[in-house]
Amino acid sequence: MSESSVPGVPGAQEMSVAAAFAGMRSVSPVTFRAGCPDCRGSFELAAAALRLAIGASSRTTFYSFTCPDCGASVRKPAGERIVQLLTGGGVRTLRLHSTL
Repeated sequence: MSESSVPGVPGAQEMSVAAAFAGMRSVSPVTFRAGCPDCRGSFELAAAALRLAIGASSRTTFYSFTCPDCGASVRKPAGERIVQLLTGGGVRTLRLHSTL
């Protein structure tokens, strides 16, 4: 592997993508902690088990999932930080558009 300096960054070295990931063995799937308001269950969900809907306001932005304990459909508000965490973790997102 040839290394060269990174322009504009003193002392920084450039490396290939393969070299950067050479020591990685596996990537853990992202999970999110959640709770059910119906049965009071607490659990972890994979990104695929969640859905995020982003609307025009905070009232129309939410995430949803099905409780693995009781089967209830759960819908919770999603503030800006929650939206960042869910989108960064690979949760599928639906953008809601209003019609005039």
